[in-house]
Amino acid sequence: MLWSTSGFFAKAPWFDAWPEDTRGVMLGFWRSGFAVLVLIPLIRRPTWQWPMLPMLVCFPLMVWSFMSAMVHGSAANAIWLQYLAPGWVLLGGVLLMREPVTAADVRMILFCLSGVLLILTMEMWSGSALWATSLGIISGISFAGVVLAMRRLRDVDAVWLITLNHGSTALLLFPWVWGAPSVDVPVTSFVALGLFGIFQMSIPYVLFARGLRSTPSPEASVLSLIEPVLVPIWVYVAWR
Repeated sequence: MLWSTSGFFAKAPWFDAWPEDTRGVMLGFWRSGFAVLVLIPLIRRPTWQWPMLPMLVCFPLMVWSFMSAMVHGSAANAIWLQYLAPGWVLLGGVLLMREPVTAADVRMILFCLSGVLLILTMEMWSGSALWATSLGIISGISFAGVVLAMRRLRDVDAVWLITLNHGSTALLLFPWVWGAPSVDVPVTSFVALGLFGIFQMSIPYVLFARGLRSTPSPEASVLSLIEPVLVPIWVYVAWR
């Protein structure tokens, strides 16, 4: 549910001063930067394992593609494209991690994907931007990579994992932020970015990582489908 506040922040008028072509990168950078500041004091057991490497590639890619899809297209379309992820997670879990899959898992995934594809068909029928659609698909594939990697790293300190993810995101996006034209943004906008980093990214990802210790990857990715249901609701209630 906390994840679902992404649209509320991404569509807020507080960040309209940033050009549309760089706004997704700016939002992703500052959100992750503030998240790192909050998480560092909470780290208890830092460690390194090689499965962290694909996670640290997938997470920044997911953040950039999703935030850019939000900026260039509708919030509803971006989030539903990302939530093709349960299908990718099921395939990855079976092919790469040899996770057991029951007939109930397959039925659950098929029904969820059918619903997502129905919504997407109606969204694109009404005229969705091709670039935003492509970004949404990329965000779904990279989100699946994050879920699978975090499931494999379920014994690692959850706060440490999320701090690494946000740190790598801020680091990789920094060159674009540094090279972006200077634009005056009100101080209140940075306060909003701080809240964005804490309540939409830091806390929910820690909860998700801890949940993955005992929840299979396909089930976890389907449970998180509450996010796309709520995203357009918050956007409509707040910004019409």
